[in-house]
Amino acid sequence: MPQFIKVIGTKDIPQNQGKMVDIGGQQIAIFNIGGEFLAINNVCPHRGGPLGEGAVEGGVVTCPWHGWQFDVKTGANPVNPAACVKTFPCKVEGSELWVQI
Repeated sequence: MPQFIKVIGTKDIPQNQGKMVDIGGQQIAIFNIGGEFLAINNVCPHRGGPLGEGAVEGGVVTCPWHGWQFDVKTGANPVNPAACVKTFPCKVEGSELWVQI
């Protein structure tokens, strides 16, 4: 059954940037897009690049290894929506970020 797990402080992720966290052995990339926190699988399906280290522009993260892109809200690739990464619901309580896995 899915549950929310406290993962990081909201101050630890600057706006329009991402950060990788490990939740129970699962790598999750969390992004702060204009104060909204969004989480996707950190592993790019192309070659396993770290999406949490990618540049974010207009709500789209670019994998730093080979340039594959994913919408951080939907997980879909803007060019080929069939290529996607899993998304995870987030919630903020006070200054803490929780992710549902």
